[in-house]
Amino acid sequence: MQLDHSFTVPAGLDDAWRLFQELDRVAPCMPGAVLDTLDDDSFTGRVKVKVGAVQMSYRGEGTVTRDGAARSMFLDLSGSETRGAGTASARVTATLSAAPAGTLVRVRTDLDITGRPAQFGRGIMTEVGDRIVQQFATRLEELLRDAGPAPSPTSTTSGAPVLRDGPAPEPEAIDLGAAALPVLLRKAAAPAAAVLCAVVVIQVLRRRARG
Repeated sequence: MQLDHSFTVPAGLDDAWRLFQELDRVAPCMPGAVLDTLDDDSFTGRVKVKVGAVQMSYRGEGTVTRDGAARSMFLDLSGSETRGAGTASARVTATLSAAPAGTLVRVRTDLDITGRPAQFGRGIMTEVGDRIVQQFATRLEELLRDAGPAPSPTSTTSGAPVLRDGPAPEPEAIDLGAAALPVLLRKAAAPAAAVLCAVVVIQVLRRRARG
């Protein structure tokens, strides 16, 4: 499925573009995700999601390609459940452009997912994605406001840069079920209202018939 989202970063275009080059700073802003290694334009990481009482952890890898002239980034991501048969792959294009409030970021995602999260249709996934993207944008804003200069990555003896000494902590699961619940309730509101109106009409007709 194809998903489109957008948000505004409160920074100038050049500053926002520089920030987006620093994946080790930007990745922790994504709910449920942690970046394990970063080697030039390749990286590995984990994502943890929750649907109801069921938690799923994905481990995967990705590459990033940048177009400085167009201020756009292309990410090719793939992963699989650590304890399950579910898989996920995504091709993400992020394009930055100047806006009155800072920098507008447009994100287009071509998503292919199997397993429990696939139970959500495109409409629900789009609105769930909106909520996740807004959380991501809020954390980016906090990063721009509070963070100092980006730390330099350390290196392993093999020469592949890593983000930290030792294993990264487990990410906090992003609750897809909780994010989808308001959408499901809103979608159910119209049918429920129709049923309620039908009940009221039937009761009125019954009263008139008795009268």
